[in-house]
Amino acid sequence: MQPSSHYLRCQGREIHYVEWGDRNAPPLIMWHGLARTCRDFDDLAQALCGTYRIIAPDTIGRGYSEWSSAPDQEYCLAFYAQIAQSLFDQLGIAQARWVGTSMGGAIGTRAAATTLKGRISHLVLNDNGPMLAPEALERIKAYAGNPPQFDTVSELEAYLRKVYLPYGWQSDAQWRRMTETSTRRLPNGKITTHYDPAMVRQFFVHPTDYRTWEFYDQLDMPTLVLRGETSDLLLQDVVDEMTRRGPRAQAAIIPDCGHAPCLNVPAQIEIVRAFLAS
Repeated sequence: MQPSSHYLRCQGREIHYVEWGDRNAPPLIMWHGLARTCRDFDDLAQALCGTYRIIAPDTIGRGYSEWSSAPDQEYCLAFYAQIAQSLFDQLGIAQARWVGTSMGGAIGTRAAATTLKGRISHLVLNDNGPMLAPEALERIKAYAGNPPQFDTVSELEAYLRKVYLPYGWQSDAQWRRMTETSTRRLPNGKITTHYDPAMVRQFFVHPTDYRTWEFYDQLDMPTLVLRGETSDLLLQDVVDEMTRRGPRAQAAIIPDCGHAPCLNVPAQIEIVRAFLAS
């Protein structure tokens, strides 16, 4: 099964999303990470689309969604949460389950406490928590804000295989799909990644955006936090604190992964499937 592709205007910006499954099935939102796109969830969506209506957006400034002309105001969790509310409203979603990888988890946390309060029934935080390791954030800022340029798609694939090695095992076909859904060609003919480099300004203009304890502590829905075994972004002591505070999240460690697990292999998919069915 392949997803259908759609566009909506949310908060004045065109947002692209893909949809899987029966529109009458219970809705499930899948929201990607900082420099990624909605197609990262293809494997998880294929596995779950027989049970859920799956909506996977490209965040503003990523993939096929519009780039912001006001990056300092719009590339931040508060605005992303407003876009999420608009998506829910326009798609007629009263309540949904939410799976968010990295930034997508932070958006889910923020929205669940504010714009979508009472409308997220289950929350999966994939290698995301209310406090992220500063050293890892510096690493992300360094590469995300300066995307490289290549002559060929094959060179971009080699780069992505190196940068996203911590995602864990992917088949050659999965690496190729990640590359092809992460590619845009520049006016000079070069190949680069499919996002607006200005999105990294979030870390400079909104430096505390990912310190979300005040929102996490308001949550009361079933919550699952997944941590890549060697993640340098979400540390184990933060996961432990997440199991004691707020919604008292369930926790699962994903072996052979860092930041962030791909959710693309049966063992990882089954953890998510079981939680969402609970």
